Amino acid sequence: MMRMRELTSVKEKNNELEVRPGGMLVQKRDPDEALNRIPPPTIRVRVKYGSIYQEMIINSTATFGELKKMLSGPTGLHHEDQKIIYKDKERASKTFLDVVGVKDRSKMVLLDDPVSREKRYVEARRNAKIAKAAKAVSDIGLEVDRLAGQVSALELVISKGGKVADETMSNLIELLMNQLLKLDEIKVDGPYGDVNQQKKLQVEKVQKFVETLDVLKIKNTKRNRVNNGVTTAPNRHQSGRSVEKFAPIAAASQQREVSSKNTSRGVVVTTQWETFDSLPTIIQAPPSTSTSTSITGETKQHNFNWDLLLK
Repeated sequence: MMRMRELTSVKEKNNELEVRPGGMLVQKRDPDEALNRIPPPTIRVRVKYGSIYQEMIINSTATFGELKKMLSGPTGLHHEDQKIIYKDKERASKTFLDVVGVKDRSKMVLLDDPVSREKRYVEARRNAKIAKAAKAVSDIGLEVDRLAGQVSALELVISKGGKVADETMSNLIELLMNQLLKLDEIKVDGPYGDVNQQKKLQVEKVQKFVETLDVLKIKNTKRNRVNNGVTTAPNRHQSGRSVEKFAPIAAASQQREVSSKNTSRGVVVTTQWETFDSLPTIIQAPPSTSTSTSITGETKQHNFNWDLLLK
Protein backbone atom coordinates (compact mmCIF):
# COMPACT_ATOMS: atom_id res chain seq x y z
CA MET A 1 0.00 0.00 0.00
CA MET A 2 2.80 2.38 0.87
CA ARG A 3 4.55 1.43 -2.33
CA MET A 4 1.52 2.41 -4.39
CA ARG A 5 1.31 5.78 -2.67
CA GLU A 6 4.98 6.47 -3.42
CA LEU A 7 4.53 5.61 -7.08
CA THR A 8 1.46 7.84 -7.28
CA SER A 9 3.30 10.77 -5.72
CA VAL A 10 6.23 10.30 -8.14
CA LYS A 11 3.84 10.26 -11.10
CA GLU A 12 2.21 13.45 -9.85
CA LYS A 13 5.60 15.08 -9.50
CA ASN A 14 6.61 13.92 -12.97
CA ASN A 15 3.44 15.44 -14.35
CA GLU A 16 4.28 18.77 -12.61
CA LEU A 17 7.89 18.90 -13.92
CA GLU A 18 9.33 19.31 -17.40
CA VAL A 19 12.74 19.55 -19.01
CA ARG A 20 13.64 22.83 -20.71
CA PRO A 21 15.65 22.87 -23.98
CA GLY A 22 18.78 23.80 -21.98
CA GLY A 23 18.44 20.62 -19.90
CA MET A 24 17.06 22.28 -16.76
CA LEU A 25 14.29 20.46 -14.86
CA VAL A 26 11.54 22.97 -13.99
CA GLN A 27 7.90 22.99 -13.07
CA LYS A 28 5.63 22.16 -15.97
CA ARG A 29 4.00 25.15 -17.61
CA ASP A 30 0.34 25.39 -18.36
CA PRO A 31 -0.19 26.09 -22.09
CA ASP A 32 -3.34 28.07 -21.29
CA GLU A 33 -1.62 30.14 -18.62
CA ALA A 34 -0.75 32.99 -20.98
CA LEU A 35 -4.38 33.22 -22.11
CA ASN A 36 -5.79 33.04 -18.62
CA ARG A 37 -3.24 35.45 -17.14
CA ILE A 38 -4.71 38.78 -16.06
CA PRO A 39 -2.52 41.71 -17.17
CA PRO A 40 -1.36 44.02 -14.37
CA PRO A 41 -3.30 47.24 -14.01
CA THR A 42 -2.02 50.51 -15.43
CA ILE A 43 -1.78 53.64 -13.32
CA ARG A 44 -1.52 57.32 -14.06
CA VAL A 45 1.24 59.26 -12.28
CA ARG A 46 1.94 62.98 -12.29
CA VAL A 47 5.56 64.05 -12.49
CA LYS A 48 6.56 67.67 -11.86
CA TYR A 49 9.59 69.00 -13.75
CA GLY A 50 10.24 72.62 -12.99
CA SER A 51 6.84 74.32 -13.28
CA ILE A 52 5.37 71.78 -15.71
CA TYR A 53 3.48 68.60 -14.79
CA GLN A 54 3.83 65.54 -16.96
CA GLU A 55 1.09 62.91 -16.71
CA MET A 56 2.36 59.43 -17.60
CA ILE A 57 0.42 56.16 -17.96
CA ILE A 58 2.55 53.21 -16.92
CA ASN A 59 2.26 49.66 -15.66
CA SER A 60 1.97 49.42 -11.88
CA THR A 61 4.69 46.71 -11.78
CA ALA A 62 7.16 48.74 -13.83
CA THR A 63 10.41 50.20 -12.45
CA PHE A 64 11.47 53.81 -11.98
CA GLY A 65 14.04 53.26 -14.72
CA GLU A 66 11.26 52.54 -17.20
CA LEU A 67 9.47 55.68 -16.04
CA LYS A 68 12.63 57.74 -16.61
CA LYS A 69 12.92 56.46 -20.18
CA MET A 70 9.32 57.48 -20.81
CA LEU A 71 10.08 60.97 -19.43
CA SER A 72 13.12 61.46 -21.68
CA GLY A 73 10.93 62.45 -24.65
CA PRO A 74 8.78 65.22 -23.14
CA THR A 75 11.45 66.63 -20.82
CA GLY A 76 14.49 66.33 -23.12
CA LEU A 77 16.63 64.86 -20.33
CA HIS A 78 18.66 61.71 -20.74
CA HIS A 79 17.31 58.94 -18.56
CA GLU A 80 20.71 58.63 -16.81
CA ASP A 81 20.64 62.34 -15.93
CA GLN A 82 17.26 62.17 -14.18
CA LYS A 83 16.56 61.97 -10.47
CA ILE A 84 13.02 61.05 -9.31
CA ILE A 85 11.91 62.00 -5.80
CA TYR A 86 8.93 60.11 -4.37
CA LYS A 87 7.79 60.68 -0.78
CA ASP A 88 10.89 62.84 -0.12
CA LYS A 89 13.27 60.05 -1.15
CA GLU A 90 15.31 59.51 -4.28
CA ARG A 91 14.30 56.27 -5.94
CA ALA A 92 16.75 54.00 -7.70
CA SER A 93 16.14 53.03 -11.30
CA LYS A 94 15.81 49.33 -10.44
CA THR A 95 13.11 49.91 -7.79
CA PHE A 96 9.59 48.74 -8.68
CA LEU A 97 6.71 51.23 -8.44
CA ASP A 98 4.29 48.96 -6.59
CA VAL A 99 6.93 47.96 -4.04
CA VAL A 100 7.30 51.51 -2.71
CA GLY A 101 3.54 52.12 -2.82
CA VAL A 102 3.04 54.07 -6.05
CA LYS A 103 -0.65 54.12 -6.92
CA ASP A 104 -2.94 55.75 -9.44
CA ARG A 105 -2.54 59.57 -9.53
CA SER A 106 0.56 59.52 -7.33
CA LYS A 107 2.78 62.63 -7.53
CA MET A 108 6.55 62.72 -8.08
CA VAL A 109 9.26 65.31 -8.65
CA LEU A 110 11.81 65.07 -11.46
CA LEU A 111 15.21 66.76 -11.00
CA ASP A 112 18.20 67.22 -13.24
CA ASP A 113 21.34 65.45 -11.92
CA PRO A 114 24.50 67.36 -13.03
CA VAL A 115 26.83 64.80 -11.43
CA SER A 116 25.33 62.00 -13.47
CA ARG A 117 25.56 64.13 -16.60
CA GLU A 118 29.26 64.79 -15.98
CA LYS A 119 29.93 61.11 -15.42
CA ARG A 120 28.12 60.28 -18.62
CA TYR A 121 30.16 62.82 -20.59
CA VAL A 122 33.40 61.45 -19.18
CA GLU A 123 32.33 57.92 -19.99
CA ALA A 124 31.32 58.96 -23.50
CA ARG A 125 34.72 60.59 -24.14
CA ARG A 126 36.46 57.53 -22.79
CA ASN A 127 34.44 55.22 -25.00
CA ALA A 128 35.19 57.41 -28.02
CA LYS A 129 38.91 57.26 -27.22
CA ILE A 130 38.77 53.49 -26.87
CA ALA A 131 36.91 53.17 -30.15
CA LYS A 132 39.49 55.37 -31.89
CA ALA A 133 42.36 53.34 -30.45
CA ALA A 134 40.68 50.09 -31.48
CA LYS A 135 40.24 51.38 -35.04
CA ALA A 136 43.89 52.50 -35.19
CA VAL A 137 45.10 49.09 -34.01
CA SER A 138 42.84 47.41 -36.58
CA ASP A 139 44.21 49.57 -39.42
CA ILE A 140 47.79 48.84 -38.37
CA GLY A 141 46.93 45.14 -38.27
CA LEU A 142 45.76 45.27 -41.90
CA GLU A 143 48.99 47.01 -42.95
CA VAL A 144 51.11 44.48 -41.03
CA ASP A 145 49.29 41.63 -42.76
CA ARG A 146 50.04 43.21 -46.13
CA LEU A 147 53.75 43.54 -45.27
CA ALA A 148 53.73 39.97 -43.96
CA GLY A 149 52.91 38.79 -47.48
CA GLN A 150 56.06 40.51 -48.76
CA VAL A 151 58.15 38.92 -46.00
CA SER A 152 56.84 35.48 -46.97
CA ALA A 153 57.66 36.14 -50.63
CA LEU A 154 61.26 37.15 -49.82
CA GLU A 155 61.67 34.13 -47.57
CA LEU A 156 60.50 31.85 -50.39
CA VAL A 157 62.91 33.40 -52.90
CA ILE A 158 65.93 33.10 -50.59
CA SER A 159 65.04 29.55 -49.56
CA LYS A 160 65.12 28.54 -53.26
CA GLY A 161 68.60 30.04 -53.71
CA GLY A 162 67.54 33.30 -55.31
CA LYS A 163 69.09 36.72 -54.77
CA VAL A 164 67.36 39.72 -53.21
CA ALA A 165 68.68 43.27 -53.12
CA ASP A 166 69.69 44.42 -49.64
CA GLU A 167 67.91 47.72 -50.26
CA THR A 168 64.58 45.91 -50.71
CA MET A 169 64.93 44.13 -47.38
CA SER A 170 66.06 47.32 -45.62
CA ASN A 171 63.03 49.22 -46.91
CA LEU A 172 60.70 46.46 -45.72
CA ILE A 173 62.29 46.51 -42.26
CA GLU A 174 61.86 50.28 -42.14
CA LEU A 175 58.15 49.99 -43.00
CA LEU A 176 57.64 47.45 -40.23
CA MET A 177 59.47 49.65 -37.73
CA ASN A 178 57.18 52.55 -38.68
CA GLN A 179 54.17 50.40 -37.81
CA LEU A 180 55.83 49.57 -34.50
CA LEU A 181 56.20 53.28 -33.76
CA LYS A 182 52.53 53.87 -34.57
CA LEU A 183 51.54 51.12 -32.15
CA ASP A 184 53.70 52.68 -29.46
CA GLU A 185 51.90 56.02 -29.89
CA ILE A 186 48.51 54.43 -29.12
CA LYS A 187 47.84 54.98 -25.42
CA VAL A 188 44.85 53.37 -23.72
CA ASP A 189 44.55 53.97 -19.98
CA GLY A 190 42.52 51.75 -17.73
CA PRO A 191 41.54 48.08 -17.73
CA TYR A 192 40.58 47.84 -21.38
CA GLY A 193 41.88 44.34 -22.00
CA ASP A 194 40.55 43.89 -25.52
CA VAL A 195 42.34 46.88 -27.07
CA ASN A 196 45.54 46.36 -25.08
CA GLN A 197 45.59 42.67 -26.00
CA GLN A 198 45.18 43.43 -29.71
CA LYS A 199 47.96 46.02 -29.48
CA LYS A 200 50.28 43.54 -27.74
CA LEU A 201 49.61 40.88 -30.39
CA GLN A 202 50.41 43.31 -33.22
CA VAL A 203 53.66 44.39 -31.52
CA GLU A 204 54.77 40.77 -31.15
CA LYS A 205 53.86 40.06 -34.78
CA VAL A 206 55.89 43.03 -36.08
CA GLN A 207 58.91 42.08 -33.94
CA LYS A 208 58.76 38.53 -35.29
CA PHE A 209 58.75 39.74 -38.90
CA VAL A 210 61.68 42.11 -38.26
CA GLU A 211 63.71 39.29 -36.73
CA THR A 212 62.90 37.07 -39.72
CA LEU A 213 64.09 39.75 -42.13
CA ASP A 214 67.32 40.22 -40.18
CA VAL A 215 68.09 36.49 -40.52
CA LEU A 216 67.20 36.51 -44.21
CA LYS A 217 69.40 39.55 -44.78
CA ILE A 218 72.40 37.80 -43.21
CA LYS A 219 71.83 34.68 -45.34
CA ASN A 220 71.45 36.77 -48.48
CA THR A 221 74.68 38.70 -47.78
CA LYS A 222 76.68 35.51 -47.17
CA ARG A 223 75.35 33.95 -50.38
CA ASN A 224 76.29 37.02 -52.42
CA ARG A 225 79.83 36.92 -50.99
CA VAL A 226 80.22 33.25 -51.86
CA ASN A 227 78.97 33.82 -55.41
CA ASN A 228 81.37 36.72 -55.89
CA GLY A 229 84.29 34.57 -54.68
CA VAL A 230 83.49 31.78 -57.14
CA THR A 231 83.33 34.11 -60.15
CA THR A 232 86.67 35.80 -59.41
CA ALA A 233 88.62 32.56 -58.71
CA PRO A 234 89.59 31.87 -62.40
CA ASN A 235 90.97 35.39 -62.78
CA ARG A 236 93.22 34.92 -59.80
CA HIS A 237 94.39 31.55 -61.18
CA GLN A 238 95.22 33.05 -64.55
CA SER A 239 97.05 35.94 -62.97
CA GLY A 240 99.10 33.45 -60.90
CA ARG A 241 100.08 31.60 -64.06
CA SER A 242 101.15 34.81 -65.75
CA VAL A 243 103.31 35.73 -62.79
CA GLU A 244 104.96 32.30 -62.85
CA LYS A 245 105.50 32.54 -66.62
CA PHE A 246 107.28 35.87 -66.56
CA ALA A 247 109.15 35.34 -63.26
CA PRO A 248 112.49 34.16 -64.89
CA ILE A 249 112.54 37.16 -67.21
CA ALA A 250 111.95 39.54 -64.35
CA ALA A 251 114.70 37.87 -62.28
CA ALA A 252 117.18 38.11 -65.17
CA SER A 253 116.46 41.77 -65.73
CA GLN A 254 116.81 42.45 -62.00
CA GLN A 255 120.21 40.66 -61.96
CA ARG A 256 121.39 42.82 -64.87
CA GLU A 257 120.41 45.98 -63.04
CA VAL A 258 122.32 44.90 -59.90
CA SER A 259 125.45 43.98 -61.90
CA SER A 260 125.43 47.30 -63.76
CA LYS A 261 125.17 49.23 -60.51
CA ASN A 262 128.04 47.32 -58.92
CA THR A 263 130.22 47.73 -62.06
CA SER A 264 129.85 51.50 -61.89
CA ARG A 265 131.15 51.36 -58.35
CA GLY A 266 134.23 49.26 -59.35
CA VAL A 267 132.98 46.06 -57.76
CA VAL A 268 131.41 43.16 -59.65
CA VAL A 269 129.02 40.88 -57.81
CA THR A 270 128.56 37.40 -59.19
CA THR A 271 127.14 34.24 -57.89
CA GLN A 272 130.09 32.12 -59.15
CA TRP A 273 132.51 31.81 -56.24
CA GLU A 274 136.21 31.04 -56.95
CA THR A 275 137.97 28.32 -55.02
CA PHE A 276 141.31 28.98 -53.25
CA ASP A 277 143.92 26.74 -51.77
CA SER A 278 143.82 26.12 -48.09
CA LEU A 279 147.16 28.00 -47.52
CA PRO A 280 148.07 31.03 -49.61
CA THR A 281 151.52 31.23 -51.31
CA ILE A 282 153.93 33.67 -49.59
CA ILE A 283 155.50 36.08 -52.08
CA GLN A 284 158.56 38.08 -51.05
CA ALA A 285 158.35 41.78 -51.50
CA PRO A 286 160.70 43.28 -54.11
CA PRO A 287 163.50 45.63 -53.04
CA SER A 288 162.41 49.15 -52.25
CA THR A 289 162.75 51.64 -55.09
CA SER A 290 162.17 55.35 -55.38
CA THR A 291 158.87 54.73 -57.05
CA SER A 292 156.37 51.92 -56.74
CA THR A 293 153.19 50.97 -58.51
CA SER A 294 149.96 50.69 -56.54
CA ILE A 295 147.89 47.55 -56.53
CA THR A 296 145.34 48.93 -58.92
CA GLY A 297 147.94 50.37 -61.29
CA GLU A 298 146.03 53.59 -61.60
CA THR A 299 148.18 55.90 -59.31
CA LYS A 300 151.95 56.17 -58.58
CA GLN A 301 153.37 56.88 -55.11
CA HIS A 302 156.82 58.55 -54.67
CA ASN A 303 159.19 57.36 -51.96
CA PHE A 304 161.06 60.32 -50.38
CA ASN A 305 164.32 60.11 -48.50
CA TRP A 306 163.44 61.40 -45.01
CA ASP A 307 167.13 61.64 -43.93
CA LEU A 308 167.61 64.79 -45.96
CA LEU A 309 164.84 66.57 -44.12
CA LEU A 310 166.53 66.05 -40.81
CA LYS A 311 169.60 67.97 -41.81
